[in-house]
Amino acid sequence: MSTTHKNPQTLKWQAMSRDHHLAPFSDFQQLIDTGPRIIVKGEGVYVWDSEGNKILDGMAGLWCAAVGYGRDELADAASKQMKELPFYNTFFMTAHPPVLELAKVIAELAPAGMNHLFFTGSGSEGNDTMLRMVRHYWAVKGQPAKKVIISRINGYHGSTVAGAALGGMAGMHAQSGTIPGIEHIAQPYWFGEGGDMSPDQFGIWAAEQLEQKILEVGEDQVAAFIAEPIQGAGGVIVPPDSYWPKIREILAKYDILFVADEVICGFGRTGEWFGSDFYGLQPDLMTIAKGLTSGYIPMGGLIVSDKVFEVLKQGGDFNHGFTYSGHPVAAAVALENIRILRDEKILETVREETAPYLQRRLRELLDHPLVGEVRGVGMLGAIELVKDKTTRARYEGQGAGMICRGHCFNNGLIMRAVGDTMIIAPPLVISKAEIDELVDKARLCLDLTLQDLQG
Repeated sequence: MSTTHKNPQTLKWQAMSRDHHLAPFSDFQQLIDTGPRIIVKGEGVYVWDSEGNKILDGMAGLWCAAVGYGRDELADAASKQMKELPFYNTFFMTAHPPVLELAKVIAELAPAGMNHLFFTGSGSEGNDTMLRMVRHYWAVKGQPAKKVIISRINGYHGSTVAGAALGGMAGMHAQSGTIPGIEHIAQPYWFGEGGDMSPDQFGIWAAEQLEQKILEVGEDQVAAFIAEPIQGAGGVIVPPDSYWPKIREILAKYDILFVADEVICGFGRTGEWFGSDFYGLQPDLMTIAKGLTSGYIPMGGLIVSDKVFEVLKQGGDFNHGFTYSGHPVAAAVALENIRILRDEKILETVREETAPYLQRRLRELLDHPLVGEVRGVGMLGAIELVKDKTTRARYEGQGAGMICRGHCFNNGLIMRAVGDTMIIAPPLVISKAEIDELVDKARLCLDLTLQDLQG
């Protein structure tokens, strides 16, 4: 990023960052050396930095801003609730109308038989809650040995201690270790790991790793399997068509719970309310966050099936919770966000019009010499950067993804790099004209990246 600034305030903010602010998932020294880009405004699918640059946000913040930026209705809902009841907890046999109304509305949207909500402040907290609730469930059933949770390599379930352990991110585990009782199996990433198998063959193989792990650990020890319908932070890993049907078949054979991490896929990202709807999954629990409030205010949660709740209510106190569980202002914003999604028929537009258009336009990039695969579902997409399309060989050690990300930011587009995979998840309200702009800018940045790699 250039150190020449038109706005002197930019340098003041960067000095504050250097002197006081520790940013998440950052190299602190790099942040000191270069300074962060300061984002000051958002409207629709765009954000502006402190230098006046208009940037198309192809990541909806962090997968969050479903209804886009600048929706006065959400600010008004927060303001109204703050004036009426800015905070009260939901401990000690108390509740308030916004959290109860939100629980009812989400239960109406969730897959059949999922009628109970436990609210948290984030998706990470939702997955911590899940871990404790699943183990409590089996203890109440008289099977306390069932503690092991199976997850996937390169899956992401948050960055709290339990969330990071549940996830399969090697870099996170290398820094802080993991915790007992969590096992990982292969991810369904055909492009990166499928070798000579066809996608469907690889999908079956990857699914069968779940059954092998259950048998290896022992069904009497395994509590649950957790997975994102589509792996988000791992690189928008869309599983082969054969994967989820085989997983459903395996889950039906064994007495374990299935947890769908819907933090990214939930609330319209796939064109359905939940990724579980898109794939016809029947989870026992679902973690939620992000699109729940369009990121306007922090909120997450856990949707719990009737099957699980019937056991939990026999178990006395569930000794778990957070000060901000079901925060009234967050609940009010979530209710208004869901109203907007419903009343403006945003999911229908995504499913029938804009998502098919986005996926078609993205696949036009397959003719670029740097692009080895384009994949996506709904408002999720991934572009694989390769040196050789036939062998899928990468530009090893050259940081192609980070080079491309830099060109994107400097040319008015936010795409995220996961290794050498470029990923997008724009606001659900993106128009066809804005999709054209996104794809045109992506092609320009691919051209600039290729020049750098070959220069």
